[in-house]
Amino acid sequence: MFKRIIIIFSVFLFSLHTKAQVLDAYVHEGEFGIGLGAGHYFGDLTAGMKLIDLKPKLSASIFFRKQFNNYVGVKVAGSYAFLGYADKYISYKNNIVQKTRNLSFNTNIWELSISGEFNFFRFQPGFEEYRFTPYVSLGAGIFSYDPYAYLYGEKYFLRPLGTEGQQDKVHYPNLKPYGTMAISFPVGFGMKYSLNEKINVFGEIVYRFTNTDYLDDVSGNYAPDAFPLNPNGTPSVGFLLQDRSYEYGTPIGIKGRQRGNSEQKDSFITAQLGISINIGSYKCPTY
Repeated sequence: MFKRIIIIFSVFLFSLHTKAQVLDAYVHEGEFGIGLGAGHYFGDLTAGMKLIDLKPKLSASIFFRKQFNNYVGVKVAGSYAFLGYADKYISYKNNIVQKTRNLSFNTNIWELSISGEFNFFRFQPGFEEYRFTPYVSLGAGIFSYDPYAYLYGEKYFLRPLGTEGQQDKVHYPNLKPYGTMAISFPVGFGMKYSLNEKINVFGEIVYRFTNTDYLDDVSGNYAPDAFPLNPNGTPSVGFLLQDRSYEYGTPIGIKGRQRGNSEQKDSFITAQLGISINIGSYKCPTY
């Protein structure tokens, strides 16, 4: 009886040792992946927005993730998001000023970022007990943007117009046009699951803080005097786009009146589902 116990115990220890050797032999090097989902902007046009007011648009990404071990990795990603919003989407009735302001924009975002990632659980594709983990990420990136709006069905880019007087060096000499590039700081949370040794599926939400307040072309004050009339006496395109409250009645865009909130930068978020392909290798287990 004692010998049987010794044999069973020895077999158990051997199986554990063998399993540990197999785990150590497989090295999860990293992943290539793609994601597809939705994106949303937060800024001067979404102040006080409720959940019902969300207007998500398309987002997509491709990435490479380098794993240093089963918990820590670095991801390099290229992302796209189509963002846009309008004052008219605000559903509540107690902010008549914002509804009357009647501004809107759309923009394409192209971002390149690098992020550090941490897995909460050991993640090792191909092994049943290590095929799932939540993870968090933190990084930095650079992105391009160029907001535009439509007037009478025609598309106009807003930056060249200087809707807050940036192009008028006589009346507003201290204002400068904003750039088309900005910095982002992505903070993410996700979950991934290994279907087999080669393929994973994942879902993640990434919120981007940015260093610009002009994703929506709205930040400072109204500057109607920066837009003289056309030679034929009609209002210029810039004048019609800098204050669209005239579509509701009497214009509210008085010179110097607040148009946006320059104290708070704009931001945006993406939520995506995706698939990734594992890169792995094998090494001789330690004796």
